[in-house]
Amino acid sequence: MDSEYAFELALCSHLEERRDWVLGRQLGASVADPGARVVDVCAVEPGPQFDRRAAITSETIPPRAVESDVGPGRAVDPVDAFDCSPDVARCAADRAAEVGFFESERRGSRRHVRATTRYPDWIGRLIGVENKPDLGRPGDLERQLRRDVALGLFDAVVLATESYVTGAHLNRIPDSVGVWRFSGDELTVIREPTPPAPGAPGIEPLADRPLRTDVAVVSAAAKARKRRAVAERAYGKGWRPDAYPGCASMCPTDEGLPYCAAFDRVVHPGRDCGESCSAFEAADPPAVDRAALRDGRTPWVADPEGVARRQTGLDRFS
Repeated sequence: MDSEYAFELALCSHLEERRDWVLGRQLGASVADPGARVVDVCAVEPGPQFDRRAAITSETIPPRAVESDVGPGRAVDPVDAFDCSPDVARCAADRAAEVGFFESERRGSRRHVRATTRYPDWIGRLIGVENKPDLGRPGDLERQLRRDVALGLFDAVVLATESYVTGAHLNRIPDSVGVWRFSGDELTVIREPTPPAPGAPGIEPLADRPLRTDVAVVSAAAKARKRRAVAERAYGKGWRPDAYPGCASMCPTDEGLPYCAAFDRVVHPGRDCGESCSAFEAADPPAVDRAALRDGRTPWVADPEGVARRQTGLDRFS
């Protein structure tokens, strides 16, 4: 059974209930080396224009669409407005239209797009949480946290653990990393995080070699783009499982945690469940309204009205 997974979901449920944050799990947080770092929990503290963002869509707005030259004024050919290949541009524009951030129109045989609204300044603080319930088995914890601090992508980096935290533990992680002890649905702040400088360039370790570590200098602009991408992914993804297994023992909690009655614990549906499990008994998957749970407990909006509008007669003057 995956105890780290259960710890992570329990922490997410706790934070969702007690803090006005939008949470996402297992999100990529590297810039120069995509995929090299996945942060356990990313929390977005709503910024000044959060309500405007929530009104657009409940899903992730493609970062390429946000960074493109497509605005809410004149419709443009996405191939000309994106800094990428034509196929990638068209796919990003299609997705942006599906979620309501773009609207499309035909210009002869070509499709043009315009934004339905200006992208809002909705991200307040971005908090990265690394979960390590058992500090007796730290793995790459120190290296991961030093990487996060050096890059400075987050406004705060926190280590969450179930272990009793000693001075020796604190001495092995960067001073700027906050530490939480989370046990039995009680969260105790052992050390507050020290804010890094997300608006300044950062240093991202790339590879460890004998007597040296290769690094990349990441510009402030590149970090800003990545912060927006992480926040958007957290907004669209959330933290609950995508699906719950069709097993008679699966009895999700009121918060949507995948609790197994046979083993009396939260289980990882993708790893622990299935016909190979000794307690598996085929049944209809339980009905869990993840969107309703998230809508009722967080600032996230499950079914926004959207902001699409039509500019009557605009095509005639193009």
